[in-house]
Amino acid sequence: MVVTQRLQFRQSQSLAMTPQLQQAIKLLQLSNLELNDYLESELEQNPLLEREGPAAGGDRDALEAGAGTGGEDEVPGADDEAGSPPDSPPDSHDLATAETLPAGDQAPLDTDFDGDGDDWPAAPTAFERWGEGGGAYEGGREPLDQRLSREPSLRDRLLEQLQMDLDGPTDRIIGVHLIDQLDEAGYLTADLDPLADLLGCERARIESALARMQRFEPTGIFARDLRECLALQLTERDRLDPAMATLLDNLDLLARRDKAQLKRLCGVDDEDLSDMVAEIKALNPKPAAAFDYRVAEPVVPDILVRRRAGGWFIELNSETLPRVLVNRDYYAQVSAEVRGKAERAYLADRLQSANWLVKAMHQRATTILKVAEEIVRQQEDFLRKGLQYLRPLTLQQIADAIDMHESTVSRVTTNKYMSTPRGMYELKYFFTSSIAGVGDAAAHSAEAVRQRIKDLIDAETADGVLSDDSIVERLRADGIDIARRTVAKYREAMRIPSSVQRRRDKTLSL
Repeated sequence: MVVTQRLQFRQSQSLAMTPQLQQAIKLLQLSNLELNDYLESELEQNPLLEREGPAAGGDRDALEAGAGTGGEDEVPGADDEAGSPPDSPPDSHDLATAETLPAGDQAPLDTDFDGDGDDWPAAPTAFERWGEGGGAYEGGREPLDQRLSREPSLRDRLLEQLQMDLDGPTDRIIGVHLIDQLDEAGYLTADLDPLADLLGCERARIESALARMQRFEPTGIFARDLRECLALQLTERDRLDPAMATLLDNLDLLARRDKAQLKRLCGVDDEDLSDMVAEIKALNPKPAAAFDYRVAEPVVPDILVRRRAGGWFIELNSETLPRVLVNRDYYAQVSAEVRGKAERAYLADRLQSANWLVKAMHQRATTILKVAEEIVRQQEDFLRKGLQYLRPLTLQQIADAIDMHESTVSRVTTNKYMSTPRGMYELKYFFTSSIAGVGDAAAHSAEAVRQRIKDLIDAETADGVLSDDSIVERLRADGIDIARRTVAKYREAMRIPSSVQRRRDKTLSL
């Protein structure tokens, strides 16, 4: 075989990952709040971009872009040229269905939303559940999380008590080191010998300071294990008698619900043991947990689903969806003054970048709405009747239905939330694996099966605790073909104990 060199022409097609295409892919993955931060940086870099205010809805002719044609991955940006401006941004879709839902607060999972559409109030222009202004703060008022008073930390309170209860600089220095050794539950798990070596004092002096600090508030702080934490709280209540002390020494038996052994060791009867257990349940095993103060950050939906006469109404959350447009007046003004070649090139580049960004924003909104519309269509029974009607669904099914690539659907459903009359759900929640039905029965969603297992266990009585095999038989009677090990796996994932443990809990009522 002779190896030779030769020239050969070959024609092929490929998708080039241009910077614009990479930008379009990035926009698809961002939530509305993340998109707002991204646009802020773009506004700083591009003088031709400006925000479109909430009241600028009538000024649609100023929008200098149209829907992109998309590439092989159905993302905006395969074409570099700005298209004609759309008549209006695709912020909402009407989805006609046979059955529809009302908008409003979360509904119970077993609520059936059948009925005439006229029975429900007309949907507002802004989603009412998010309050006046949809989260905007009118009249210059600061957000609530910025107006809340600062809660003192656990360390602040302990240092304050340290100054009052411990005398002398040495004991206070020891106290500060002990405070710094506390874990998140309020326990002192560190060894005292290294601390004694560090401070150059005897261990006995550290233990003396620790004993005084164990009287600090909250009660149970500075305990070295669970037993000592509970004992400190019972001592303050004057309830640490010999029987209670014995019970604390045998917490492992209490965890196993070994009632007979506990009664023998403590020397009490059934009624006294039940009272002692009730006292222990009223204690706080993690005294420092109450000081983990954080302002809750609510999840803001990107997509709103509500009822409209004759079908579903699906829209992007206009209160959090940022909009930008190209300032043509400013471009005309600046271009008339530009004389140098470099300045003209810079201005043309900024105009092209602005046009592309606006077009990519338009295509992003269109793609998200198409995916959300198909999800609502596929999961209509879940929205109407409850979790047990959640259908098994894959990204590929949605992609095939709307003629897009699976990777595009995956990007759209990343880190985005949909607000429905049944509550707030991440878009990924609607995609679950399937469990085969018995015979020719339809497949069932794994999430719906988990809920069914939980319902069966919640309905148990002390005389009718279901084993995993019994649950399998119940599910197969309902048309669900499932293995016992799968039931056990779902049960353990929901942190539900075994049938033996549940029977013991219900029988002993401890």
